[in-house]
Amino acid sequence: MKIIEVKDRNTALIEQLLAVWERSVKATHLFLSKSEVEDIKKYVPQALKEIPHLIVLENENQLPAGFMGIAEQHLEMLFISPEETGKGLGKEMLKYGIEKYSINDVAVNEQNRPAKGFYEHMGFEIYKRTEQDEQGNPYPLLYMKLD
Repeated sequence: MKIIEVKDRNTALIEQLLAVWERSVKATHLFLSKSEVEDIKKYVPQALKEIPHLIVLENENQLPAGFMGIAEQHLEMLFISPEETGKGLGKEMLKYGIEKYSINDVAVNEQNRPAKGFYEHMGFEIYKRTEQDEQGNPYPLLYMKLD
């Protein structure tokens, strides 16, 4: 596995990352309905194109196995392909982001317990909770800072 920062965000790469995103969300965001996933999916390509730092985890076939997006010191997104979870890749990606980009905070869906546990394990602590997500949906967000 190789971690690279992507400058050329071509259509093929965006489609590959969207597929990773969708598989990951379907495996971890069980609180979302199929139509909610489809609605959110419409905005993901634009987010991938606009995020200041897009870091991709490539497998041995040079295909994306995961990715993260960073804006300033905030981790905006971190998704690992479900077939690659549990191998320490998320940990490797996050450590890379902390070292290279000084990531110090993240927002996570409260219902995504594995993600909450992962960030806590990595040293993040909850400092704020909202009743709704950023789109006003009834999914509480936990804002976490690196201790």
